[in-house]
Amino acid sequence: MTTMREALDKAMRREGADGAMAALREDGIAMADVDTMSQAIHDVYCGIVADHQHPNDKDRDQARQLIQALSGQSA
Repeated sequence: MTTMREALDKAMRREGADGAMAALREDGIAMADVDTMSQAIHDVYCGIVADHQHPNDKDRDQARQLIQALSGQSA
């Protein structure tokens, strides 16, 4: 299992941003912002039976909280 530090070191040796992002994905690291995290929460927890098609305020709030929690874990 690759640590986050090892994954970042590997990614920084790649050519350009696309190469760095590809290296991170290869090591199971995902980059997320509130929009992408909201969509992921919506896709996983609301799924195809949702009464709405796009992330709602609750999804966005949960995304902000998850990103904040993840930021604290990686510090």
